[in-house]
Amino acid sequence: MIQSYFKSTDKKFALLNNDVFSVLPKFDFEFDMVFADPPYFLSNDGLTIKNGKISSVNKGSWDKSQGLDEINSFNRKWLNLVREKMKPNATIWISGTSHNIFSIGQILLELDFKILNIITWEKTNPPPNFSCRYFTHSTEQVIWARKEAKTPHYFNYELMKRLNEGKQMKDVWRLPAIAKWEKSCGKHPTQKPLALLTRIILASTQKGAWVLDPFTGSSTTGIAANLLDRRFLGIDQEASFLDISRARKQEIEDSLIKERIMSKLNLSNFEDQIVSNIRLGKVTELQLEYFANDMPNII
Repeated sequence: MIQSYFKSTDKKFALLNNDVFSVLPKFDFEFDMVFADPPYFLSNDGLTIKNGKISSVNKGSWDKSQGLDEINSFNRKWLNLVREKMKPNATIWISGTSHNIFSIGQILLELDFKILNIITWEKTNPPPNFSCRYFTHSTEQVIWARKEAKTPHYFNYELMKRLNEGKQMKDVWRLPAIAKWEKSCGKHPTQKPLALLTRIILASTQKGAWVLDPFTGSSTTGIAANLLDRRFLGIDQEASFLDISRARKQEIEDSLIKERIMSKLNLSNFEDQIVSNIRLGKVTELQLEYFANDMPNII
């Protein structure tokens, strides 16, 4: 019997406090979609700029590189486990940078995944490069792949086109990085913005789908999934991150907050109506407007 760290009353949001290698083999279940934000292995004692101040790039011991062989071994092991828990027509999205994305791409091919796209997420507000020795790092990559080469996957092409003003959506997405209000329940060092995850989930799942995040952190994946009427399981070995995840889920269980968010974001019947006046790339601006107007205490 797998013990949950947290399970919501609506049974659409569950968290496990464990590592993916220990818990996934115990599952007799297949998921419709996976989003994974694995360690980038960039905690190398370097420096960056955060909020105008010089800060360490170190995230924790889990993000320190032990060499290329260890990185490849880690990625091969978790990808192989996750693949076994995906439905035949399921897809997986994996975020990364140059520190890990080449390893992941190669191993996806080794394991017979079919790579569909490599999305470039261009951040509208990246931290500056204070060393002035190379170009400013302003992007991350997200690989989208399906489990089986010959099994068709789900893609809501028409919705993505409508969100892009009637034009085919390209593989470069210009979206803001995480906003302050998205950390109202606590801070996670690698938290992804809801704008990114809502687009991913809308593009590749249908309502009621089960979404897995094997490195869930503060569970932006799960919050986006629940807002869009999908179900979610998140796994993380850091209890402090899961406490943030739980608080975020409990926050959107407040019907007034959720209704206001859904209304502001046009998410109430997002897939049942023609979207004419909103592009998903502006979602965080609308969310920020809502929180600034109605909940100034969390800005």
